[in-house]
Amino acid sequence: MVSKLSIKKKLALELFRKFRSNSKKIHQLDYIFWECTLKCNLNCIHCGSDCKKDSASKEMPIKDFIDAIDSIREIVNPNKTIIVFTGGEPLIRKDLEICGKMLYERGFPWGLVSNGMKLTPERLQSLLNSGLRVVTISLDGLKNSHNWLRNNNESFDKALGAIQLLSSIKDFRFDAVTCVNRKNFAELPQILDLLIENKVKEWRIFTIFPIGRAKEHEELQLLPVQFKRLFDFIAKVRIEGKIKLNYGCEGFLGNYEGEVRDNLFFCRAGISIASILADGSISACPSLRDNFIQGNIYKDNFKDIWENHYQKFRNRDWMKNGKCADCNFFKYCEGNGLHLRDEKTGEMLFCHLNRIIEGEIGD
Repeated sequence: MVSKLSIKKKLALELFRKFRSNSKKIHQLDYIFWECTLKCNLNCIHCGSDCKKDSASKEMPIKDFIDAIDSIREIVNPNKTIIVFTGGEPLIRKDLEICGKMLYERGFPWGLVSNGMKLTPERLQSLLNSGLRVVTISLDGLKNSHNWLRNNNESFDKALGAIQLLSSIKDFRFDAVTCVNRKNFAELPQILDLLIENKVKEWRIFTIFPIGRAKEHEELQLLPVQFKRLFDFIAKVRIEGKIKLNYGCEGFLGNYEGEVRDNLFFCRAGISIASILADGSISACPSLRDNFIQGNIYKDNFKDIWENHYQKFRNRDWMKNGKCADCNFFKYCEGNGLHLRDEKTGEMLFCHLNRIIEGEIGD
C-alpha cells in the first residue's frame, strides 16, 4: 500500500525533514527562472501561464534583468546558481545570446525551456557560443497526441528535430519533458523507445492539473488508476536504467518516495528557487503569481526581497488546513506544491497521495 511506509522509508523521510528545515533557514538561492517573454508561437491546450500567441506585453530589457542579477551576486555562488530562460517561448526573443553572454561573463550557467519550434542548427550554435549549458525540450506524446496537446500539426516534428539536433552535440546536457494525460498515457512505452532511439539520456514526466487553460479539458487529468500506474511505470524504467527518468517535483507520493525521482519530495519554491516574471515581479516558480508575488525589480532590491521576504514559502504552517489539517503525512508533505493551492483560501486543490490511493482501490 502506498500509504503504509516501511520503517526504512520513515527513517529516510525523518532525516530528510531535518535537511528540509535547515534548507529553509539557510534559503540558499541556486536556481532562478527568467520569464523572458509572454509571447509564444503555440497555443497549447494545457498551458497554465499568461502566454499568448501575439502577446502585446513589452519584453523586459536585458539590462533590467542583468541589474537584478547583479544585485544578488554577493549572496550567491554564480558557478552554482543556474538561470533558466522560460516564457512563453524563449527562442522568440532574438537577443537571448546577448543576455547569455553577460551571464556567462559573470560566471552563471544558463539554460532554456523550449517547445523546439524555432531551434535551428544556426540558432543553437549561436546560443552555444554565448554560454548555453542546458536545454529542456517538451515532447508530449507520439505525433497525434503531441500535436493535439500543442494545437499545431508541425509541433511534433519540430520537437523531435530539436531533440535530434541536441543529441548530436557531444557532451551537451539536455532533457525531454512529457506532460502525461489520458490521450498519451498508453503511449509511454513507445515514447520511451523513441527517446532512447534518439539518444536522450534524461527524461522528466509531469502530470497536468486544472490550472489555466487546462481547466477546460477534463481529458488532461489522468484517471486515478492511470495515476497510480504511472508511478509503477516510472519505477520500472528507473530500475531498468536505460534512461534517467524522474517524476516532476510536485507532490508527496507515499511509498513511491525514493522510487520515482532522485530526491524525496521537497517544494523548493522560495527556499532555493526564485523567478523574475515578465513584468518584473519577483516570485518563486513562474507559475506562482498573484498572492505569491514578493516584490518587483522596478521598485525593490532583489537581494533584499530574497533575504527578508518569502515568509509564506519558508513557513508553511498556514497550509495545514482543509484536507491537510488531520493528515499524518503533513510533516513530510507540508501540503503539496504551492502551485496546487488556492491562492485566496490556501486550500489544497489536488493531493497526489489521495489520488494514488484512489487508484489502488480501482486497480
